[in-house]
Amino acid sequence: MKHNTDLDGFQKIIQYQFNNIGLLKNALTHSSYANEKKTGNYKDNERLEFLGDAVLELTSSEFIYTGNPDMNEGKMTRLRASIVCEPTLAMCARQIHLQEYIMLGKGEDLTGGRTRDSIISDALEALIGAIYLDGGYQAMQNFVKKSFSRMIDQAIDGKLFSDYKSEVQEILQGKGKPVTIAYETDREEGPAHDKTFFVHLSCNGEIMGKGIGKSKKEAEQNAAKQTLEMLERRK
Repeated sequence: MKHNTDLDGFQKIIQYQFNNIGLLKNALTHSSYANEKKTGNYKDNERLEFLGDAVLELTSSEFIYTGNPDMNEGKMTRLRASIVCEPTLAMCARQIHLQEYIMLGKGEDLTGGRTRDSIISDALEALIGAIYLDGGYQAMQNFVKKSFSRMIDQAIDGKLFSDYKSEVQEILQGKGKPVTIAYETDREEGPAHDKTFFVHLSCNGEIMGKGIGKSKKEAEQNAAKQTLEMLERRK
């Protein structure tokens, strides 16, 4: 898959025209590209990703709250988690062909970075953050609504991805005792552009499950999934 540099075409796809095109370029700049260029003109998208993650959680919470007046807090939390998780974000990103426009370092691109869920989902969060800074809350909300409405409907119908972390938290905290749930990275293997993460989940210091993934988020979800399977066997 080749890198697409037609940002005018991309803005037509997302139905949003940037006032500051620099914000869009920043949102599309992966750290591998910024490190490769090693100049102040290219900043990676991690700060925008941080902002986009926060505003996406806020606006998706608002959509769920206003659209489901009879839904309880626990179900709303699980619903939101399934919407903002990595697989859902990557799916939404692919619908707007975001992966084609991300600026990657040569090594990252050659090893399949353009198809990696972690990179694509992070870029979508960065794009959301960029739209928020460029056009304000309403512009960001309009974009999220167009991009995520089908996913929200699928999540309500139970047809979207399971968020194992939320399920584990609900089960362990529902036992009536105070619990401390933690995810810790045991080790990382592989080169910087193609790492594998090994994570364990602990509850009050007891290791409950372990997971492996190409991103920390994926490894944590797999650790939570293994924990759920273990808890099911204990019943």
